[in-house]
Amino acid sequence: MSEFFKGAGYLFKGFGLIHKKGIRKFAYIPMAINTLLFSFAIWLGVNKFDQWINHFIPTWLPEWLLSWIMWFIWPLFAGLLILIVFFSFSIIANLLAAPFNGVLAEAVETKLLGETPPNLSWKEILKDAPKLIWNEIRKLMYILMWMVPLFIFSWIPVLNIIAPVLWVAFSSWMLALDYHDYPMGNHQLKFPQQRALLRQKRSLALGFGLATLGATMIPFVNFLVIPAAVAGATALYLDNFSQA
Repeated sequence: MSEFFKGAGYLFKGFGLIHKKGIRKFAYIPMAINTLLFSFAIWLGVNKFDQWINHFIPTWLPEWLLSWIMWFIWPLFAGLLILIVFFSFSIIANLLAAPFNGVLAEAVETKLLGETPPNLSWKEILKDAPKLIWNEIRKLMYILMWMVPLFIFSWIPVLNIIAPVLWVAFSSWMLALDYHDYPMGNHQLKFPQQRALLRQKRSLALGFGLATLGATMIPFVNFLVIPAAVAGATALYLDNFSQA
């Protein structure tokens, strides 16, 4: 558990890092992308929530059982919907912010090592954009490989009661993988190598991922999540994996 809470602490460290001189200019674009997307996610959730939640409740059940389900299980289904919406928008936001996240991770690393953060032009940043976006698409394919069966499982009556718990664990691990790709990718580590490395300290990674997931569901805080998570993941990597 100490490793789990230690991992969560790195996200809070990331929130502090993104406001430091030499780093904050690289955090502005991911922050703007996140603000726009999560504003839309909140609007969509408010307008479609009742319609979606009705799809989770089986209407063919006896009225007495349906009432019990609505009282006991409705919060679980509501939590599941919130997880799906915000996790999905996190994936899209990272895809769009990919060209800037690698540079942000580099700036954070040099700052933490006591060096001068890079002074790159927007032209230099955008030069590697196609490669970085393609890398995000490959990560997305990996995530979908696990996300689709889990989504189907979420609609199976009775079994879907435990779906929210599975979604929390799944989302936490995937977010940990996603954000650690930026500092690890800067060190030429491939995605399979990154997964193997994080599995060595799974509790640490899950703590970081769960804290990130929780932050995405807090209004206004979620606007800062992408740059803070990139910065936090970079610090976590330097402290725990860079010599592995």
